[in-house]
Amino acid sequence: MIPLLTDIDREHDLLRALDGYLAAVGAALGVGEESCTADVDTPVSAYIALDGRLARNPDRDTALLWDERHGWSFAMETHSGEDLLVLAYLGGDLVPTPGRVADFVAAICSFEGPIPAPVPPVSRSDPDGVLSRLACYRRDRPADALLLPQAV
Repeated sequence: MIPLLTDIDREHDLLRALDGYLAAVGAALGVGEESCTADVDTPVSAYIALDGRLARNPDRDTALLWDERHGWSFAMETHSGEDLLVLAYLGGDLVPTPGRVADFVAAICSFEGPIPAPVPPVSRSDPDGVLSRLACYRRDRPADALLLPQAV
């Protein structure tokens, strides 16, 4: 018996869906798609560079991180080029609406007190569930549309 859905097919579907989800979250945050990257290795993860900085750390860039186990987290760049410092986790749904993610970022940026140490949500692994939740964001583009300039 030959499986109808190969790992390559699943990876392609996941990348197209995650690409669309990141574009929608980026739009809700007011950042362009050039600020978004995805990695479909295990665990599937994503990164969105944010335009704003925290008032209490004006010299450090901020970003959103997402992975299929913990969902979204808000992070700050370090001066040393090491891993990002996670400041907070959104928790709850692994694939929340773009508006919910934007509200999370706004809450972190407006928080004026010291941020308590973040506690990651319980790790969940449901690759098929994540893919099905991302499916509504899927964008299909012909392969040549990504490589060739559009006719005017």
